[in-house]
Order: sequence, then structure tokens, then C-alpha cells
Amino acid sequence: MAIKKVLLISHNFYPEPTGIGKYNGEMIAWMAANGYHCTVITTFPYYPYWKIQKPYKGKWYKKEVIRNQGSLPVTVYRCPSYVPSDPTGKQRMIQDISFWTSKLWQIFRLIIFNKKFDLIITVAPPFHLAYLGFMVRKFTGGKLVYHIQDLQIEAAQELNILSNKTMFKRLYSIEKKILRRADFVSSISDGMIKRIEEKIEDKNVLFFPNWADTHFFSPLPNREQLKQKWGFSNNDKVYLYSGAIGEKQGLENIILAAEQLKDDDQIKFVICGSGPYKEKLIGLAGQKGLKSITFLPVQEKNVFNEFLNMADFHLVLQKSNAGDLVMPSKLTTILAVGGVSIVTSSPGTSLFDVVKKYDVGYLIEPDSYMELARVVKMVKTDEDAERKRAHSREYAMKYLNIDQVISGFIENVSSKQQGKIEEALEAV
Repeated sequence: MAIKKVLLISHNFYPEPTGIGKYNGEMIAWMAANGYHCTVITTFPYYPYWKIQKPYKGKWYKKEVIRNQGSLPVTVYRCPSYVPSDPTGKQRMIQDISFWTSKLWQIFRLIIFNKKFDLIITVAPPFHLAYLGFMVRKFTGGKLVYHIQDLQIEAAQELNILSNKTMFKRLYSIEKKILRRADFVSSISDGMIKRIEEKIEDKNVLFFPNWADTHFFSPLPNREQLKQKWGFSNNDKVYLYSGAIGEKQGLENIILAAEQLKDDDQIKFVICGSGPYKEKLIGLAGQKGLKSITFLPVQEKNVFNEFLNMADFHLVLQKSNAGDLVMPSKLTTILAVGGVSIVTSSPGTSLFDVVKKYDVGYLIEPDSYMELARVVKMVKTDEDAERKRAHSREYAMKYLNIDQVISGFIENVSSKQQGKIEEALEAV
């Protein structure tokens, strides 16, 4: 299958700085730079702030064309969506429905004007966006990739975001139909792929991992000088959490660990990001009178490489019941800068296996602030840290390079489609 025209349907897109929007933006930018004609149907940037960002405030529908030097133009259709300021499970369901409904009008317009695409990519969550892709495929052709970044339904169930058993049964049934109808299903980790394939035993799920821009994000030698830029001293040991601040991370354990270590003046914690639980964490740290925790907003991309290099250690945290439902996207960039991480993960998960096999961090059990405090103190003087930094950069260069990941995925889709065509001809 010769892929020339690509349609992306997703809730998140550029210029969102983190999460799914970041990866969608980088994927489409790479495709446009490599000769693909790209169209995107999305909403206005809101994540991780949970409010529409300037200059998009007050917009209804908007068409824009993104032009980067040396790339084909990218046409982006932005559709309105309800954005909850406090995203509970029910509010996020309303958001997903509002987005699906507003996008439907734009899908009709593509169909009416007979816009044809070779590849249609829908990104979950939200999982039901695939039905918009099915509509485009039915009326104008093309092949549909259903790409899963998070196992949304399992996450809602296992993290107790929703509790209606009848609803979950119905949602899993809908999801199974989507998995069967999609031409290709892909996901970002071995553990997630295994869980997906258990639902559809007769279909292979493609490996399409998140990547890192290993040209932009790279190790820097002047960590002590960079610390001063963010208000720390040369002798401080900085433990950085940078990413979404939500329920599944269990970030209250940083506050509780900091309380255990408050007598060590060298240990400094930084929580950087935005999200619905940030104010609660700030309040908890204030109640305990902790001076060792700094809260920072999301950093701009032009300083983000320096910011990540400033940290002595990175915190990659999630609750135990998150398991293989998610693969923290922040880890790819940490590895690219040669960062060494303290990772909460259970044995048997993809995250645990990667960290252990490639020796890129320190593994601890989830949900234990005492264990987190112990390891934070231990790694302060651990001579193995420098070796792990080198391993992190090596892993990123070998497995996370954006050129290799995206070009490999397109080749994989093309070759599998060609294989299906050959099987059909042989059958005839």
C-alpha cells in the first residue's frame, strides 16, 4: 500500500506540550517533512492545563494551515469541545461525547467533498473516535489504524474512576467491535499489546512506541550551572517529577517521602506540570510545612532540555493498579537526555521490564512513600548512577529515535497490507 495522504483524528494535538498531543504533533510534523499530505481533525489545545489555551480561546470551528520550512503544509480542523476544569470520570465522559459530536460535522464535510486518504489514524483515548474513522473509510476508502496510547476503559475501572458494572460491560463490547473492524491496531508497549491481543485472539497488534527527538533532547555537561538557573545551589540533589498531575500517578507519595527526608537539606523535590490535583498537592505540602518541595508550571520547549538536564534524578511514578494500562510518555524524553529515574512499577509490567533489562533506573514498589524515601536517600551517593545515565542515552539512541520509530511503523503497515493483498490473490 503506497501511503501518500494521511488523516489523523484525535482529541489532542499540537501545540499541547505533553502527552498524546505532543506525540501526535511530532508524528504529523515528521510525516509532512517526509512528503506525506496530512490532515488533522482535533479540538483546541487544553492539556495538561484543562482549559483552552491562547490564542484559541473563544473559538468555535477553526481551520488552520501549519507550514514549516521544508515540509508540506498540514491542514488542521479544530472543533469545539467541553473542557471540565475538574475532570472527574463523568465529566470526562461528557467531554468525550461533546468532542465526538462536534467532530461529526467536520467528518461529514470531508465525506461530502470526497476527500480521500490512504491511511486514517484514530488515537485512543477516547476509544470511540474510531467510529469517525470508520465513517471516512466507508465513504471515501483508505485503511484505518486504531492506535491505543492508554487503555481507557480498564483505567477507569481499575482506578475506580467509574463503578457502573453494566456500563463497563457495554463499553468493553463496543471496544471489541472496534478492535475487530480496524484494519490495524497498534499500541505503545509489549504489556499493553498483550492485554489488547487477549481481547482479539485472531489479530496481531502492531508495536508503535512513543519516541524521543534525540537531536533536540540530549545530555548536557553543566548540571551544576543549570541548577542555579532554577534557583538551586550546586550542592543540592534535585529529584524532578515533570508531567501530568493527575490521579493515576500517586504524587502524594512525593510529599510524604519529603516529610521523611526533611532533615536532609541537600534533597530537593521539584513537581513540574499542570493538572487537576496540583492544588491539592500544594495544599498538602503547605500543611506539612515542607520547604524542600518546589512547584513549577509546564516549561517551554526552548528550555526543556536544560530543565531535564538540571535534575540529578527523575521520578516516574504511577499507582500499582495502573499496571500495563499506561506507559509513561515522560520516560522517553528522560532517557534521551541521559536521565536516571526512580520508577514505581510492579514486576511483569512493560515499564518494569525495560528499566530492569536495560539498567536505566531504580525500581521500587508502587504506593510506598517509605520505600520512595529510602531510595531517594540511597541514590544520592550511588556510584552506579553515572553508568545508568549512559545506559539511558544508549537506549534512546537505539530504540526511541523518531526517524526509526515512525518510518518503521509506516513500513510495517504497508508491508502487512501488501501481505493481505497477496493472500487474497492466492485465494482466487
